[in-house]
Amino acid sequence: MDELFDRFQDLLSTLATSPALAIALTLGAFFAGNRIFRLLGHPVWLPPIVISATLVSSAIAILAIDYGEYREGALWLSALLGPATVALGVPLYQQMHHIRALWRPILFTLPVAATLAAVYAVVIAALLGASPEVLASLAPKSVTAPIAIGITEQLGGSVSLMMGGLLITGVVATLFVDLTARWLSIDDPRMLGFALGLNGHAIGTARAFELGPTAGAFASLGMGLTGIFTALILPLAFRLKGI
Repeated sequence: MDELFDRFQDLLSTLATSPALAIALTLGAFFAGNRIFRLLGHPVWLPPIVISATLVSSAIAILAIDYGEYREGALWLSALLGPATVALGVPLYQQMHHIRALWRPILFTLPVAATLAAVYAVVIAALLGASPEVLASLAPKSVTAPIAIGITEQLGGSVSLMMGGLLITGVVATLFVDLTARWLSIDDPRMLGFALGLNGHAIGTARAFELGPTAGAFASLGMGLTGIFTALILPLAFRLKGI
């Protein structure tokens, strides 16, 4: 029995050095997460990405796979985040007439909301005595992953910590936007979509597309503009503050 277990571990070690295992785990968790999400009735508090992340984490722990090896094997999937984000420009273009009609409120809302999204996390962490690395990791938590990774590396933060904050932010922001919309009886897909994309990045945008194409387009706009604004302002702010 021990010999069989050792052979199994050797096989896993061999697979872990190639992208095959990481890709299989990631894609398998993705499809399983979406399937479970549908079976549960599309709960807002439990998006597919949380289910998938839990499945991947469990598999890595059970199979004793080194996280560094898993991450290296899944790098090419991470590279697809950029093109996937760019592809959101299609529904954005389709709803351009709605966006032109609301350019003034969008122009005034975005800088305030995007700044607050970064500032409150950094201020709370600083008051609790967080290190500069932690501050740099939490600042881009409301930005979509491809842009947030670049910002975090530029600021000297931890990408792993940032990704954890990104996941929590997306889930919590999506839940609170949904609850607030019900409380205030807001049903305008443009407002809901923009709020979801601005605060919940890709997770919020995925939720917005469930509400309809207009909400999805405005979520894409909010997510994209937040990413651009944060990428331009955040590194400058950190340099001025000397963090």
